[in-house]
Amino acid sequence: MLPVSEDQIKAIGEVLSNDKRPLKERFRALFTLRNIGGPIAIELISKCFNDPSVLLKHELAYCLGQMQDEKAIGTLISVLKDENQEPMVRHEAAEALGAIGSEEALEYLEEYKHDKVVEVAETCELALERIKWLKNSGDETKNLSQSLYNSVDPAPPALSTNISELKEILMDNKATLFNRYRAMFALRNIGSEKAIAALGEALNYGSALFKHEIAFVLGQMQKECSIEYLKHSLEDDRENEMVRHECAEALGSIATEECTNILNKYLNDDKRVVKESCIIALDMCEYENSPEFQYANTLKTV
Repeated sequence: MLPVSEDQIKAIGEVLSNDKRPLKERFRALFTLRNIGGPIAIELISKCFNDPSVLLKHELAYCLGQMQDEKAIGTLISVLKDENQEPMVRHEAAEALGAIGSEEALEYLEEYKHDKVVEVAETCELALERIKWLKNSGDETKNLSQSLYNSVDPAPPALSTNISELKEILMDNKATLFNRYRAMFALRNIGSEKAIAALGEALNYGSALFKHEIAFVLGQMQKECSIEYLKHSLEDDRENEMVRHECAEALGSIATEECTNILNKYLNDDKRVVKESCIIALDMCEYENSPEFQYANTLKTV
């Protein structure tokens, strides 16, 4: 990205913080700030955790984690500790702390791994495992944490490339969540139809946290053969909204005409986070079918 002035960054921040702007514009502003990085961008993102949109706050935390800048740790710890914040937001703050990987977060993750909200507790456990893994792994192993999809993942991929073996770990409720995630990311990296089928089957099992990550991974892969699995979970109104939201965004990444048709059906869903995810997902569909090089570049409009 070309050099950006402080005034330009602040103008993008104004788009992000303005709840009168369409949600898709605010999302594009957020991801532009993530791509710019630096202390001003972090400050502007951090100011928006009082927004009424749970989806937006969840993405704020996600972006702060992906930036991997320790300046965001204080904000993320505050969000994790704030029991008035929605579980989906607190979970993402914990995951972001794991993505940054600083030992500064360890005491807070240890405290909240016993949180009464299961998704928060499980995420803290995962984040702890990731930070410990980074600390104890040699330089060669640390390269595993570099995702093929340019994302900071909550666990490194397993070393195995045996799909049957990985599926067995993935579906094993007695295995640690960290090892199940490692199997998940290994299957993502294999990327074959057989690997996708294993992931798709797992979308019906396990905790909401586990299933939401499966959906996220299927969205990263952008393979049409995963649409049936994502559609099934999005359509199930008994499913946790955290899972349904991630299925919607995954369909937005795949961005076929079928995906667009599915998403349009849920633009008035009873769950706000699902409805808003469909709005954002349809915007992603539009981008994926356009000549735009970069999904979010608010610099062009400020």
